[in-house]
Amino acid sequence: MDFTLLIIIIVLALVFDYINGFHDAANSIATIVATKVLTPFQAVLWAAFFNFMAYWVFGFGVADTVAKTAHTSSIDLTVILAGVIAAIIWNLITWWKGIPSSSSHTLIGGFAGAAIAHGFSSVTDPENFGFKIVNWLKAAKEGELLPSGVFIVILFIVFAPLLGMIISYFLSLWLMYSSKKNIYPKILTLVLMVLVFWFLSSVLVGYDAIKKPRFESHFWSIVTEPSNIKWFLVAVIFFSLAIFNLFFSRLSVGKAEAVLKKMQLLSSAAFSLGHGGNDSQKVMGIIAAAVAVYLRMNPHVDMSAGWLDLNVILPDEDKGIKSHMPAWIPLTCYTVIALGTLSGGWKIVKTMGSKITKVTAFEGVVAESAGALTLFTTEHFKIPVSTTHTITGSIIGVGVTKRISAVRWGVTVKLLWAWILTIPVSAILAALVYHLLKLFI
Repeated sequence: MDFTLLIIIIVLALVFDYINGFHDAANSIATIVATKVLTPFQAVLWAAFFNFMAYWVFGFGVADTVAKTAHTSSIDLTVILAGVIAAIIWNLITWWKGIPSSSSHTLIGGFAGAAIAHGFSSVTDPENFGFKIVNWLKAAKEGELLPSGVFIVILFIVFAPLLGMIISYFLSLWLMYSSKKNIYPKILTLVLMVLVFWFLSSVLVGYDAIKKPRFESHFWSIVTEPSNIKWFLVAVIFFSLAIFNLFFSRLSVGKAEAVLKKMQLLSSAAFSLGHGGNDSQKVMGIIAAAVAVYLRMNPHVDMSAGWLDLNVILPDEDKGIKSHMPAWIPLTCYTVIALGTLSGGWKIVKTMGSKITKVTAFEGVVAESAGALTLFTTEHFKIPVSTTHTITGSIIGVGVTKRISAVRWGVTVKLLWAWILTIPVSAILAALVYHLLKLFI
């Protein structure tokens, strides 16, 4: 029975991954469709390709965070199954209504809600009873800048769109300032280029620090190291904008618009990479948590034998245990989210691409670049954030630079309510699903 439940959870988790793809497809393609850089079909192909390419870029930091939403030592497979079912239901409801809610927070809210229901009904251990079964807040380890836990995820409901908005606001000002025929914007751009080059050279991992070099060549090992690839992408985004800014004032309006539309291909690709890397890891985390629970309940089973290699190991810093994820799990998750993106999601494209603020190529480049930089940053700190919230905040930041009234605040307020309600509604729904499942399992 336990193995059957495990297979059902894995299948439904991948269904959620697929739904996530078409539910959040609008995040990376709405602006590129709105500015007519690509047709809708071309745009989803572009986004899906880079969703899948994230397989070679990102690690499993966000997956580990999601897997530890609840104490795996005190939950059962019914908890995870209820959480996934609730997340799928809420995602389909918001997709049907055209509401760009967060698939990430839906999944975490569902997982936490089912765990709490289990904590009150089946757990006798006082350390994990009731609300204590959820990892609300865990202090940062040595070398880490931020603590972890559900509270941090909740805080980033505000911080992720705010960070995207701030980055896009200042990128917009930088570009607008550079369009003026003045020497000072060029000096500012050159100074920023030097500072960013210094920063990137200080954070790149050298060959000696790479635990498992992929090539004998030092150069290719450094270039293909996953943590370095993210920083190289940041460099490509920033220096593309910087080089454009150096020549912006010399370009005619038509030429500048044409260049910006080509740059949108880059910014959209970067955001799609961030979307794939951030959201696929959440499904990996759910699968990892399910396997960990199954192994606890069936300690004599060898999960690495046979056709289904599920030799998943969750990290434990206190015991010095490092994580392990069979290659087929991330490969499948990235493939499925890419297929989901190919399915579109045009209801939400309309909201993201036109209802929040009017978007041109200029706004598209800035919003997508800001969104990608936000996703790369939060993934670096292992924080599962919402790609929906991030790109919405970035679009708002662009709109504010024109004038406050350029943002349609009525639509934005409705989106905020959807964001606020997603975790509690998903949690309540998951608790109900959990009690319903317990009648039959």
